Amino acid sequence: MSTPQPFALNCPLPIADYPHILMAHGGGGRLTQQLIDRVFRPAFKSAGLDQEHDGAVLEVGGQRIAFSTDSYVVKPLFFPGGDIGTLAINGTVNDLAMCGARPRWISAGFILEEGLPMETLVRVVTSMKQAAEQAGVQLVTGDTKVVDKGKGDGLFVNTAGIGVLEYPVTIGPRQVQLGDVILISGDLGRHGMAIMSAREGLEFDGAIESDCAPLAAPVMDLLKVGIQVHCLRDLTRGGLASALNEVATSAQLAMEVDETAIPVREEVQGACEILGLDPLYVANEGRMAVWVAAADAERALHVLRAHPQTAGACAIGQVITGSGGMVTRKSRIGARRILDLLSGEQLPRIC
Repeated sequence: MSTPQPFALNCPLPIADYPHILMAHGGGGRLTQQLIDRVFRPAFKSAGLDQEHDGAVLEVGGQRIAFSTDSYVVKPLFFPGGDIGTLAINGTVNDLAMCGARPRWISAGFILEEGLPMETLVRVVTSMKQAAEQAGVQLVTGDTKVVDKGKGDGLFVNTAGIGVLEYPVTIGPRQVQLGDVILISGDLGRHGMAIMSAREGLEFDGAIESDCAPLAAPVMDLLKVGIQVHCLRDLTRGGLASALNEVATSAQLAMEVDETAIPVREEVQGACEILGLDPLYVANEGRMAVWVAAADAERALHVLRAHPQTAGACAIGQVITGSGGMVTRKSRIGARRILDLLSGEQLPRIC
């Protein structure tokens, strides 16, 4: 039997250094993108990975499907507005929806730490069941593993999902066009601040609950009425700023957003100021950005606002002429500055 040959790493640092960087930065932002580009992409070259999207769109027997997977390590397991169970279902449902697919089937893998209370597991599974029913997906297969006490932080969950593309459209970063209007589906920053308040026992003026919610229904309605949707991206780790940078880099186009048009609740803004955080980089779990043709922007907003989870949809910017991959932010006083990727995450372990 021949010995497998190692693939060529495109790394400026020895691979052994990367785990230490991950521990320091929480595994997000620019570092995660570097790991994908320099480690994972060279090892697992495929057309699916080259789409640089929240999931892969594949053709099986003449039918286009979307496939995605994600792992959830949120701390704490329960937080205002949700828990690791609702997060696991909605996260994968939303990744499939961002591909333009109707989510249909989900798998779940549970890594349980020895000594996890049975009541905790039952509560999480119940949340997953309810979230799956709300999103219209079926959990059809799964796996359970138990690790030694002190090795699993209670409970980790991995989900994978399959969705069906019902409309003959291609949605992704490389479909974005000059002049596209950038929409977001609602106010930003609530999930990250809900996690922070639960983790640190902080109390802010006004209760802050996670925005965790499924987004498939509003996406399907956009496509049903023929809106020219060019790209969709859920605003999870790294928030709006990271999503804009990722899409701009893939599309090799410039983008600008208007700070005054971006909705952030007063209590979230206040919490971010206290903690020294920028809400544009704070994670969301029920929010998405939508790139649509300018002619369809108003109609798209009308469709989104008809759904409770996207009722706060608004236009925040546009794809403009400029240096490819650059994202700028127009401040309240009219000044423009670059909205860049962070080296890591402001808040690790938020999903």
